This record gives sequence, structure tokens and C-alpha cells, in this order.
Amino acid sequence: MAFHKHAHFTPAEQRLAAIAKALGHPARIAIVRMLAQRRACVCGELVLELPLSQSTVSQHLKELKAAGLVQGEVDGPRVCYCLDAAGWAVARELFGDLLAEIPIATRAAAAAPDCC
Repeated sequence: MAFHKHAHFTPAEQRLAAIAKALGHPARIAIVRMLAQRRACVCGELVLELPLSQSTVSQHLKELKAAGLVQGEVDGPRVCYCLDAAGWAVARELFGDLLAEIPIATRAAAAAPDCC
């Protein structure tokens, strides 16, 4: 019987990977920063401030929304976006857990011959 490769990873690992992938593009980081600075729903203004086409910005917003980092609300012919507070709380927790597991190299540890 064949197993899907994702079956070997925990739901938390899969969620963290999806969030990391969504944040893996500089345009998406710029969009997140813009939404965080405004702290309100933003509709068409993102396109005016980014050197990207409307369709490209929409695609990036779609990826951020799929990862649970952004939420959108239909307002007539347009969609207004803002950060999803619950999604960012999960992202902080997951990244915090991962980063806490990674040891910080010290000079003594760096001088140890058991590590490259």
C-alpha cells in the first residue's frame, strides 16, 4: 500500500511548512508589512504601492490567505484584506517552537571537533 509522503509529518510540521512557503517570497513579505502597518482592511492600495500587476498581487494575497495569514472580505466588486490575527498567533507559536529547538552555537561548541 502506498502512503502519501506528507503522512510522515505531524499536522504542526505541515502547517509550519505551509506558512514558511507562503512567506517565502519577498513580495509577500512586503504585503504582510504593509498590512501590519495599516492595521485595517486594505483593498486596491496595495497595487499602487508595489511594482507588481494587479493579478500578481492578487495571486500573492491568495497564497497568504491559503496559509491562514491573511483574511479577505468581499466589498462589492473588490476584496479587502487584513492580517488574520489567529493565523499569526499560530505562526508565532510554530516558529517559536522550531527556533527554540535549534541550539545557538557558542565559541566552545564551534571549536568542538564533532561538528562541521
